[in-house]
Amino acid sequence: MQRIEKRGRPPMSNLYAHIQSTLREQRERAVIATEERTLSGAQLDTLVAQFANALQAQNLRTGDRVAAQVEKSLDNVALYLACLRIGAVYLPLNSAYRAAEIEYFLGDATPKIFVSTPERESELQETARKTNVATLLTLGTHNDGSLAALVTANADTAPTVERTSDDLAVICYTSGTTGRSKGAMITHGNLLSNAQALVRLWGFNASDTLLHALPLYHIHGLFVALHCALLSGAKIILQNSFNAANVLHALPRASVMMGVPTFYTRLLAEPNFNRDTTRTVRLFVSGSAPLLADTFAAFEQRTGQRILERYGMTETEIITSNPLDGERCAGTVGLPLPDVSVRVVDENGKPCASGEVGVVEVRGPSVFKGYWNLPEKTKAEMRDGYFITGDLGMFEPDGYLRLVGRAKDLIISGGLNVYPKEIEEAIEALDGVAESAVFAIPHPDFGEAVAAAVTLKKGSPLTPKTIIDELRINLAAFKTPKRVYVLDELPRNAMSKVQKNALRERYKNEKWE
Repeated sequence: MQRIEKRGRPPMSNLYAHIQSTLREQRERAVIATEERTLSGAQLDTLVAQFANALQAQNLRTGDRVAAQVEKSLDNVALYLACLRIGAVYLPLNSAYRAAEIEYFLGDATPKIFVSTPERESELQETARKTNVATLLTLGTHNDGSLAALVTANADTAPTVERTSDDLAVICYTSGTTGRSKGAMITHGNLLSNAQALVRLWGFNASDTLLHALPLYHIHGLFVALHCALLSGAKIILQNSFNAANVLHALPRASVMMGVPTFYTRLLAEPNFNRDTTRTVRLFVSGSAPLLADTFAAFEQRTGQRILERYGMTETEIITSNPLDGERCAGTVGLPLPDVSVRVVDENGKPCASGEVGVVEVRGPSVFKGYWNLPEKTKAEMRDGYFITGDLGMFEPDGYLRLVGRAKDLIISGGLNVYPKEIEEAIEALDGVAESAVFAIPHPDFGEAVAAAVTLKKGSPLTPKTIIDELRINLAAFKTPKRVYVLDELPRNAMSKVQKNALRERYKNEKWE
């Protein structure tokens, strides 16, 4: 791939410079399409320039943050790429977040610009004011909103700002098991190295068509899917969300699809999903949550294809992958990517032998720069240059990595991270709740569902239903518990620590309709 260089200086590492090079090679070819719009390489580059100029007209400078809580659209893609182009730092926020959640992110990252949907502008004006955001703009899905109006009024050319591989490109908020959500600082070099490795590993090329039904506030859709296509010249069919009927309609025009396990379980529930429907697709990729072996087997039986499962996280991007050509083993997440070192260690940091379970740690060019404004937390999560993932796994004799659980209590529901402590704080803020414990239980659609065990104060009128109804007011739907269990007391060990493993075991056979 062409690299842009200046005499006497290192190669330009702005990710958009590399994407732009590909767009220029695909000037006349369609590179991205929705139901309403199709753009060629030249047209997408022009739209990105217009967004870049609109942002800079708001006194946005290199290194400033731009937070965006918008619905998925072609303009959403252009906004992200424009931030890369001008050296701004993009902060994607889940479109389901409520105002109270948004306030934390804006207060922590201190963006100069916050972009919301037109429908939520009045609701979020006070949030922006309280967090000292200089400019609130809006962006809709049909070329509407105040930012869209500025875009159409701006020039269609803009320079691509020089960035080094260590310069910050994105802050993605991730979840842990203690404290508030942390902003993972991801650099241009992190993004570029991982995307280039995946393009080679998964055989992406300009003849591919990617069916993109993932969200754009999550690294799977924003980084993995988008970057692989844009760097290889593949066409993108951009769907605003996952809908099984819409995916079935588009699949015969696609050669690659990426999804979370929920996508595949929902497709398998469709009677018309079969070998004929998938005949043009050369690669199905699954990530963001564990893929059940039963789903893997059922998919192969129905389509004749084996899903390629890979493993990654916000702080590291993609770490391992089953091979494009070679054995794809159900229940494993494959082999480490080139230039990525993965090790499994015991509680003392000593390497585990093959077949022994330990904590997964990773080192490589895609490992993040650190947590925003949390140097001590960053230091605590590193060991000998390796990032401590908190996941438990083991290496099979053939070198494939198998994940067996998480050392932390992070819940992944439908591919989205849920931070138990945050939910517990919301539950315990309810009048009448004495204590709570949030944990994951198996779910046939989402992989994991959020569940909560609570104890109530004497005389409390709360019920599981009223608790869930109250939580829905301030929590995103994917964070709101699907089940609440009222107990006389929470299970504890000898040290009085709540035993969430006992709760998971007790409710692991929950029935779902």
